Amino acid sequence: MPTDWDRQQSPEMSSTDASHPATNLPPETVDLLALSLVPGLGPRLTSVLLERFGSAAAVRRLSAEQLMQVPHIGERLAQRFVAALRDLPLKRELALTAEHRVRLLIRGDAEYPAALAELPDAPPLLYCRGTVPPLPAVAIVGSRQCSAYGRRIAQQIAAGLTRAGFAIVSGMALGIDGAAHEGALQAGGKTIAVLAGGLSSIYPPQHLELSRSIEQSGCLLSETPMSLPPQAGMFPARNRIISGLSRAVVVIEAGERSGALITAAHAIEQGRGVFVVPGPVDSPFSAGSLRLLRDGARLVRHADDILEDLAGLPSPGNRLGETEAPPNPQPDSARSVETAGAPTPSPVPPNLDGDERRVWDALGEGALPVDELVRRLGLPVAKLQGLLMSLELKRCVRRLPGNFLERY
Repeated sequence: MPTDWDRQQSPEMSSTDASHPATNLPPETVDLLALSLVPGLGPRLTSVLLERFGSAAAVRRLSAEQLMQVPHIGERLAQRFVAALRDLPLKRELALTAEHRVRLLIRGDAEYPAALAELPDAPPLLYCRGTVPPLPAVAIVGSRQCSAYGRRIAQQIAAGLTRAGFAIVSGMALGIDGAAHEGALQAGGKTIAVLAGGLSSIYPPQHLELSRSIEQSGCLLSETPMSLPPQAGMFPARNRIISGLSRAVVVIEAGERSGALITAAHAIEQGRGVFVVPGPVDSPFSAGSLRLLRDGARLVRHADDILEDLAGLPSPGNRLGETEAPPNPQPDSARSVETAGAPTPSPVPPNLDGDERRVWDALGEGALPVDELVRRLGLPVAKLQGLLMSLELKRCVRRLPGNFLERY
């Protein structure tokens, strides 16, 4: 169904127009912005096109016949892309970014969050209001219809992590998200709100004042065109950015169908830690949280629990900037000769049930793709995915690019 921004009819702006004083943007940034406005052209396909043809400018010049040479792009899709590229609301989009003080962050730029850039489905372009904090980050997410207990704990944990030097990431929704942002701000810290819709209007409108405070002490981020309102299908995609920005995700009061569970699932796939604050067993606000705990997520009571566990979690690269140093680095000379050879076999983790132990054993010879695990174990795909989620939460296995699994 056409959206408001789809209906806007503006002449195409070419790369040579990018030097116009009204835009003050490099040509490649303008070309990437143009690609981001093409309906159906997601981050993975955009990355494939950029890798294959070299630049966003080259992609904009492609014919339907050239696009059809790319795997998974058929004639109908190619024709649709070419038609969209001829008729983009690019000038209007640039005007909106200027009007709302929005900057465009390109994957590979110095300010583009490093933790997010390492993901295969990272947005090629982010809209940003404010400044991305150069700090490691933790996400706090949970129910919109939260209890007073949930709000209080979210604020306390956010404040504690802030005082320890972390930025707080959340989705600026009502309930737990808003409380997490508020806790960080009240503690004088930095916070990042990731929105599902465009930055020309704030959603939910009840958080307009909060968004202004966040912009002053951190930033608002989105991968969505400026005037596109949030729609149901955008929130799961937004949640991968929340987890991707963070070293870990803290879930507080998630119901059985809470979007926070999607954020937790993204975190597991991305190799981030998942922490859960327990709640009453008879509360519908806690049903999803308790399920995560049952499946092996780490139970936490306060910020100190999280900080203690974060010290033992892997932190490949810096998360949001270049200020985080590796803990206790040792020179090569300090390594024992005995540890320089082949790794010793991993000990069997405790508390594995029968099927979990079968998955663990199957990965004993090295990483395997999911389809090979299905073939070897003879398990239904849905059951295997449930087992893998449980094992990832228990930090027994981890997911690699290409949907491979290996032991920790």
